[in-house]
Amino acid sequence: MQSIIRNLGLQHYESIWQAMQRFTENRNADADDEIWIVEHYPVYTLGLNGRREHLLNTAAIPVINTDRGGQVTYHGPGQLIIYTLLDIKRLNIGIRRLVTILEQAMISTLALYGITALAREDAPGVYVNDKKIGSIGLRIKKNCSYHGLSLNNNMDLSPFDGIDICGYRGLKVTRLTDLGVAADSSELAISIIQAINRALRQ
Repeated sequence: MQSIIRNLGLQHYESIWQAMQRFTENRNADADDEIWIVEHYPVYTLGLNGRREHLLNTAAIPVINTDRGGQVTYHGPGQLIIYTLLDIKRLNIGIRRLVTILEQAMISTLALYGITALAREDAPGVYVNDKKIGSIGLRIKKNCSYHGLSLNNNMDLSPFDGIDICGYRGLKVTRLTDLGVAADSSELAISIIQAINRALRQ
């Protein structure tokens, strides 16, 4: 069963988060899985395990306490976000497997542009030269996932200086444009979603 793909454009975080919650709450065992492509207006999000001490200087950017796993991160225009609204029981995958699928989808996509990226056991996400380029945060409810991944494409990275990224002091971030790649986010999304779908069918 292929997922329904929705390209939602630039949206406020809170409205999309609430839409994911409603979708997950109202779906039944026969509901199609969906994958949402989106970018967000500037926002810091603090996961369920997040500690406010990791907010260093958020200035005028809003901070939202959300229900995904993980610590604090930043979303802004130019960052590709893919939300995976999947029935993981029906797909017969666990959350660790889903995290790996999302990491590998970003890694294989970056490889198409000549970028060597790696996942880390100690800190979920995707890294290039020890700098984080892709993040993952998920929530499982009713055996279904929501939230998903973010990939830094051509965004302003300076707001990351206002936080301990993902709760790690001194962790740095990078983006595709810093690595000499000019790619359209919709182009990146197609490759990532294809990789996710291939892995889910295995």
